[in-house]
Amino acid sequence: NATTRRDEQGNVIGVVGIGQDITARLAQEREYSKLIDSANAPIFGVDTFGRVNVWNQCAMKLVGYTISEVMGKNLVQEFITKEYRAAVKAVLDKALRGKETANFEFPLITKNGVRIEVLLNATTRRDEQGNVIGVVGIGQDITARLAQEREYSKLIDSA
Repeated sequence: NATTRRDEQGNVIGVVGIGQDITARLAQEREYSKLIDSANAPIFGVDTFGRVNVWNQCAMKLVGYTISEVMGKNLVQEFITKEYRAAVKAVLDKALRGKETANFEFPLITKNGVRIEVLLNATTRRDEQGNVIGVVGIGQDITARLAQEREYSKLIDSA
């Protein structure tokens, strides 16, 4: 911050500057970014307009879209199946109002056209002043688990 310094007559005689060392905060932000990017769960983030602003390596591997293909794009309109767009948008909108959602199941279609089932936790993202700046979603691919549950049901039904 900087402000002018004035004499008794109101003439500018200098400038007073106040600085703050943010080295530690920047290092912490880099560490968080590294942790998110290398996590073994798909993690994405959207801003208050629903545009993707976080996309980790696991999300990229799971869905097949690179960071450059998703950044800035509307998550719901571009990457969610039509029949689930309203439900996923409702979960994100709820998180933008500060109400988080856990264990929301929905399908995603990968870049290669394969349907996968995802279990999602959506959490509100806030800035240092507590203002909502978006949503972070942490997912889990539950496709294999659901297939296994269907197989068990078939076995039980045929017994």
